[in-house]
Amino acid sequence: MNWILLSLVSATLLGVYDAAKKWSVQANAVPIVLLVSVSIGAVLYLPLVVWSTFWGETIPLDSFVVRPLSWREHGLIASKSVLVGASWTFAFSALKHLPLSIAAPIRATSPFWTIVIAILFFGERPTPLQWTGIGIVLIGFWRFTLVGRREGIRFTRNRWVAMMTMATLLGACSSIYDKWLLQQAGFDPVTMQAWFTIYLVPVMVPLAIWWYRFDAPRASAAGTAKGPSQPFQWRWSIALVSPLLILADWFYFVALSDPEALVSVVSVVRRSSVVIALGFGAKALSEANFRAKSACVAVILLGVVLLTWHG
Repeated sequence: MNWILLSLVSATLLGVYDAAKKWSVQANAVPIVLLVSVSIGAVLYLPLVVWSTFWGETIPLDSFVVRPLSWREHGLIASKSVLVGASWTFAFSALKHLPLSIAAPIRATSPFWTIVIAILFFGERPTPLQWTGIGIVLIGFWRFTLVGRREGIRFTRNRWVAMMTMATLLGACSSIYDKWLLQQAGFDPVTMQAWFTIYLVPVMVPLAIWWYRFDAPRASAAGTAKGPSQPFQWRWSIALVSPLLILADWFYFVALSDPEALVSVVSVVRRSSVVIALGFGAKALSEANFRAKSACVAVILLGVVLLTWHG
């Protein structure tokens, strides 16, 4: 399957994942939502790790075998889990307070930072047509900042915007690290994804303990879902977060493992998931300025079409 097509499949799944995240964190305890969702992902991968360890030769598809790793290789993947865990903590916290149709486009600006890093450190040179597509996509993202002002969100003053921006920068670094792990360090997608998902659990535990020790008592005393300290509420969307991300990331990792893949292009195509986030925000959450945001999304899609046409 073409690496750009794989990136588009990943983008679709990522859009549904964004919607599930927003539904999960709204008026909820973010640290526990994070811990529960990553724990579900780890539970899904543990059987495959055990199967590969003891009966790997019986797995029908070689691409689903989790390879044995050295201590150094485990350390490399654990480092990715720490990086992503920090990014998610910022992103989930910001998503709780921002409209999804604003938060998702901010998150989607990561291709800009990915492009800068890819050019500086990997020597990537997208073609003129791909540069045009990337530029058009970034213009669409910039237009979202203007729409945000209509909703009283000043991008230069809002702390939740700052947190989402930090999450985006960390996500861009993770994209570059992904390519290095897959193409230079020699990891295969399923091995990296399985252990990365498992290591996310201990990464999220300290924040959950902090919430339980300090925030949970305040939430219980307040007895309300409003305010900075809120009780944890189970929602079925929480159970969907990890499976959706696992599928989205699997297609993403396979796309990046293609030697011809450009990380800058894969990252931009993947961020077209903002289309689904916009639709969910408008229809399910009744968020404002749907037409203005739709125009921005149309610009983004034009850029993605140029990228895909080149593929």
